[in-house]
Amino acid sequence: MKNNNVTIHDISKALEIDSSTVSRALNNSPRVSQKTKDKILSMANELGYQRNSLASKLRTNKTYSIGVIVPRISRHFFSSVIAGIEETAFDAGYDVIICQSLDDFEREKKLMNTMLSNRVDGILISVSMKTIEYNHFKEYQKQGFPILFFDRPCSIENSTNVIIDDYKISMEATEHLIKQGCSNIVHFSGPQKSQLYQNRTNGYKAALERNNIPIREEYIFESYLMREDGIEMAKKLLKLPQVDAVFSSNDTSAISAMQYLKENDIRIPEDIAFVGFSNEPISAVIEPSLTTVKQPDFEMGKIAASLLFEQIKNKTNKGLNHTKILKPELIIRNSSRKKE
Repeated sequence: MKNNNVTIHDISKALEIDSSTVSRALNNSPRVSQKTKDKILSMANELGYQRNSLASKLRTNKTYSIGVIVPRISRHFFSSVIAGIEETAFDAGYDVIICQSLDDFEREKKLMNTMLSNRVDGILISVSMKTIEYNHFKEYQKQGFPILFFDRPCSIENSTNVIIDDYKISMEATEHLIKQGCSNIVHFSGPQKSQLYQNRTNGYKAALERNNIPIREEYIFESYLMREDGIEMAKKLLKLPQVDAVFSSNDTSAISAMQYLKENDIRIPEDIAFVGFSNEPISAVIEPSLTTVKQPDFEMGKIAASLLFEQIKNKTNKGLNHTKILKPELIIRNSSRKKE
């Protein structure tokens, strides 16, 4: 019967080989011949030896784990980013600890403390919508660990961001609606304290300006973009005169708004056209299918993880201040095709 408490000394005794040689062989040291390594590995397997990873981590002062904090794992975008991160981490020999902030600032701070307590070698994070200051990130950096931001940018010193050009794609999405003949376009915005949602709102405004359409602040609805927010914003836009389109900062609120409007005999896109953001799987199968922005989610996860491992390897979080911008794509579907 195999014993899970077998040590290097047990292997050493069984083979009558010095324990330091056994240790080197198990760590694949070039100082030990392949023949001896094979003999030691065979005996280790026979006795049921299991490496004490905790002791190894304490010796190297590395945990070979990284932390990932996302707002909501249930969102398809974030689950796809995580898949990219995990694939890259697995290849690099790292474990991944995944947490969700639920877009809550206090919860995010607690999660950062947990990551620090567990001494993860680096963190990948998409900040919460309610994050208003960044001391919890700076504290982690002070301990000498790298932190990398993805999707939602964060402009703190010595940090790397992997994002898309939210401003440019939001301008393109709004101009698509204008080309369909829309001029009274409501914008479903996320919280304006978030740099990401500022960028999307500014892209919307820029498209209006470029096409000589007045910017009306009452046409910009700010919320946390949940399903119930979409319903409330749909009720609100019905009180405005002649709304003919909506550009939403996510698919979730766009879809719930569309459903509410359809229940109230508003035709989509004939009466009100819609463009969402994120390309949630449901956006392709609802009726009408939702025009939306597809982000390179899996690629974002792989690139973000690769950059973080590079920083861990180089043992630095100094002098980075680097932003990697990936290209999104506007997927045109039936919800915005007024002219066809």
